[in-house]
Amino acid sequence: MRTLCASTLIGEFFVIGFAGLVAMKDPDLSQMAVWTVCGAAMVLSVLLCGMLKRRGAVELGWALQIGLILSGFVLPTMFFLGVVFAGLWWCAVHFGRKTDKIRADWEAAQEEAAPAA
Repeated sequence: MRTLCASTLIGEFFVIGFAGLVAMKDPDLSQMAVWTVCGAAMVLSVLLCGMLKRRGAVELGWALQIGLILSGFVLPTMFFLGVVFAGLWWCAVHFGRKTDKIRADWEAAQEEAAPAA
């Protein structure tokens, strides 16, 4: 699960950074608002990558996704990005857990099949 979740978070980091650069060209938005929202989301996504082994990391990931959706009130394009990233986060958690179970079952079968030394 860690690999899929980390990939999602790093993808968020880059897409949000590029979205911030595009949003800065909007004359209705202040640069301070853009970089407050985008910068905070980028920093949180990288920090969360390092915390994926810890308890509660998935819940913090959901909090980040909800925060991204709510940041759409400051930067309207973030509504769309937030929903897309929440969907990606769900896929990473859901399919990552399935992958972890398959891997654990396979490793257990390999240990049983290995001759005792």
